[in-house]
Amino acid sequence: MSTTAATPGPQASEQEKASGSGFFHKLYTSQFAIDFVGRRRLWYAISIALILISLLAVAVRGLNLGIEFTGGSVFTVPVSQVGDDTVSQVRSTVIDSGVPDVSGAQVTTVGDNSIRVQTRSLSTEEVVQLRQALAGQEEGVTSDDVTYQLIGPSWGSQITVKAIQALVVFLVLVGVMIWIFFRNWRMSVSALLALAHDLIVTVGLYALIGFTFTPATLIGLLTILGYSLYDTVVVFDKVREKTVNITKQNRTFSDAANTAINDVLVRSINTTLLGVLPVLALLIAGVVFMGGDGPLADLGLALLLGMVAGAYSSLFIATPLFSQLRERQPDMVKHRANLAKRARRAKARVQIATTEVDETADPATVITGPVPVTSEEGPDRPLGSKNSAGRAQPARTTRAQRKK
Repeated sequence: MSTTAATPGPQASEQEKASGSGFFHKLYTSQFAIDFVGRRRLWYAISIALILISLLAVAVRGLNLGIEFTGGSVFTVPVSQVGDDTVSQVRSTVIDSGVPDVSGAQVTTVGDNSIRVQTRSLSTEEVVQLRQALAGQEEGVTSDDVTYQLIGPSWGSQITVKAIQALVVFLVLVGVMIWIFFRNWRMSVSALLALAHDLIVTVGLYALIGFTFTPATLIGLLTILGYSLYDTVVVFDKVREKTVNITKQNRTFSDAANTAINDVLVRSINTTLLGVLPVLALLIAGVVFMGGDGPLADLGLALLLGMVAGAYSSLFIATPLFSQLRERQPDMVKHRANLAKRARRAKARVQIATTEVDETADPATVITGPVPVTSEEGPDRPLGSKNSAGRAQPARTTRAQRKK
């Protein structure tokens, strides 16, 4: 009769889930520990690679700046009612107008009765030609009803300068506030480097993919700093809680910091997911209902990319970097030396105890080979001339010998 080995099926996975040994169960109950701090060089390498790719993309491809930064022409077309296909129809009208280099025009809705068209800077003849084409889009609308506005690049430059000023002020205030709250300038440095990582990676993705960079994108970049900073402060607060009286604990600062990250890992994931869901809805609304052109899509995309990058940097960059800086301080160096000394003493005590047990053991009681298994009565022994007491035993003779 042949037998077959049992293979795990659906019941095994159900039993695994029931027993609480699944990955997500361990993750949400803080039983699954990731070595964030110990593997920091890997995270650093990934972040450096992302930053280099982002900088290279900005230098080679450049940003696809909107007309607010480069200057351009803006047309507003009145319509009776904005429908689902109004934006696509107006975009087709712009492309078929005969004006060159307007295929990248941005068409967005303004309320329920207007359409806005943004193009490159046009000459006077091109403006007249495009206004006539847009007027023919709606019955009863003349070219005079189509308003025209010229936007110069100076307006975009002013926005850029103001945004940079706001960014500098924000970073300075963040550094000061973290230093005051945690009383540790190393946390401020780590948080600022994480924020810089988020900005560079987000801008690099815009340059790499070719998304339009508009004032709404700039607003989104400034907004994601708050999300990233929130995650970082939450992790830092847990690190401070776990490292109170660290010199009296039987673990290093890095070990305590790594435990803190794993404790808030689920909270960080949930916070990011809950923040991404409305942003994703905002992005879908801008792409589906507004054709991908307009502030909704620009703002939603910047927030989505920045929030993901911020969640990554708060866990994989900020805290490991802070732990590395903290471990270099003299008190932490001394603490690690004391822990190593305790470990050596404990190992030596175990070796001494093992040696003493070996020396005091009775060699006669040491079994060096297999013990034969005997029956209860034991094997037959040959009869000798003397018994165990030393007395002589009578000799056995046959009947023939006795007759002689």
